[in-house]
Amino acid sequence: MAGMKKYPVVAVWIFAVSLVAAPVAISAQTTAAAAPTKDSSYIDPQGTAHVTRIVPIPKTISPQAQQFLARPMSDAKPNVSLAQRRKGTDIWQARAGKEFEQVYPVNVSHSTITGVPVLIVTPLHVPVEKQDRVLINIHGGGFDSDSGSLTETVPIANLTQTKVIAVLYRLAPEHPFPAGLDDVIAVYKEELKTHKPKNMAIYGTSAGAILTGETAVKLKQLGLSQPAALGIFSGMGDFGRSGDSQSMYALDGLSGYLEPPSGPHDPEYVGSTSPKDPGLSPVYADLTGIAPTLFITSERDMLLSGTTILHRAFLNAGVDAHLIVFEGLPHAFWNDIKLPESREANQDMANFFDRYVGK
Repeated sequence: MAGMKKYPVVAVWIFAVSLVAAPVAISAQTTAAAAPTKDSSYIDPQGTAHVTRIVPIPKTISPQAQQFLARPMSDAKPNVSLAQRRKGTDIWQARAGKEFEQVYPVNVSHSTITGVPVLIVTPLHVPVEKQDRVLINIHGGGFDSDSGSLTETVPIANLTQTKVIAVLYRLAPEHPFPAGLDDVIAVYKEELKTHKPKNMAIYGTSAGAILTGETAVKLKQLGLSQPAALGIFSGMGDFGRSGDSQSMYALDGLSGYLEPPSGPHDPEYVGSTSPKDPGLSPVYADLTGIAPTLFITSERDMLLSGTTILHRAFLNAGVDAHLIVFEGLPHAFWNDIKLPESREANQDMANFFDRYVGK
């Protein structure tokens, strides 16, 4: 789910966008000659929308973001093994982490906490009043790789002047739910021995955002104190149903390969757990008493629906829940340091944590 690659396109062909969407087989890249040239819409008797849309680059976003969206990308189905995906993601994350450190200087070290591998990301200077604080990051990467342990932590540690612990939790498919969740809970429980809950926050992007919601529910089930704040950045909370945005947007928004959902989310992560288990899918849980939460998504995010649905569930449970939706951009765009919108999103995250943590 999370992983920043390339995000193009000026025109899009959305076929069979549906409340009951079927998989779309794409065997080769669409050419300019085959691309649609007009807007159209047909709703069939089953309610499936067969639509084409010509979507220009929005002028409401930064010039850098406009260029970001305009890069060409094949819509052919990729053929990448899990091993190749992990290797490529690790290479990208290391390189992107260095790029982030040039803008947001920090110190990064490897460690373990109660047997769980972690990264410790520390600001170059921590004010006295923030030395008792700690933020826990749960990285993205589709539950099967690490596409955020640096890019999600370096800017937040720098901007909040607070130590961030990135949990390198066990990955699917080797370790399905609840293995990764158990690792996060173990780290949080250990940190509770030296930190007050009011001085802690938990956050993540994509798969990490989903795990953040699961963590909050698990803490409540265990009778453990909630942290001061949560950050759910491009996530969702229902493994049994897919939102509308997943039939419209791919990982790269309106470009790249789109495979509309045809069943439960992430079966290799879910494993044998019921998709409606409240520990797996927080929309089915009792969310009362959950910590104040910031939700962030974007207009062309494949998890736009999932994020907003979970935000409403938090609101309906009386949670102090906030939602920011960025214009025009795709899934987890804040992993690209070149975008002004990325710096704005990171600042929004940091401001939220500073508002609640340690108060």
